[in-house]
Amino acid sequence: MIGSIERVVLALGSNLGDRAATLTRAAADISELPGATLVAVSPVYESAAVKPGGVDESAPRYFNAVLTIGYSGDPYALLDAVNLIEARHGRVRAERWGDRTLDIDLIVFGELRIDDDRLILPHPRAAERDFVLAPWLDLDAAAVIPGRGLVRDLLAATGITVRRVADASAAESAPAPGAGR
Repeated sequence: MIGSIERVVLALGSNLGDRAATLTRAAADISELPGATLVAVSPVYESAAVKPGGVDESAPRYFNAVLTIGYSGDPYALLDAVNLIEARHGRVRAERWGDRTLDIDLIVFGELRIDDDRLILPHPRAAERDFVLAPWLDLDAAAVIPGRGLVRDLLAATGITVRRVADASAAESAPAPGAGR
């Protein structure tokens, strides 16, 4: 694996602080990793927070993006590197699926399949998360999660609740139907 270049998909999320700036800086940080070449960055989407008990509408909303890189290293080295990036952005791991300044998940690493205490690839819940699938589909209409299927089919099965940030802000600033001008 080391020496070969694998296509890696990473999902980024932030629901604390300056979410947009955090995602932008994290993408730049990832592109600067040894062995990484940034291929594409998705538009930003907004989603409700998902907690162990389900969707938490009372928690701050997430900004989410997906990026693809070419990577010529070990998946565990990449995991360690993105965990350091999270920490530099103030990530605190006090609560499972808690609010966070930055979350970076490895979604797929080429066709690699891993299932151990440190890493599961492909990501075990990516196929159910519209906040991963929608931005990924923007980058690659033919995207596939190995062993799960086409991203477009998986996204259609989610009951899509995410919105592109530009779409969300436009909807929030538009007058309500029937409102005076």
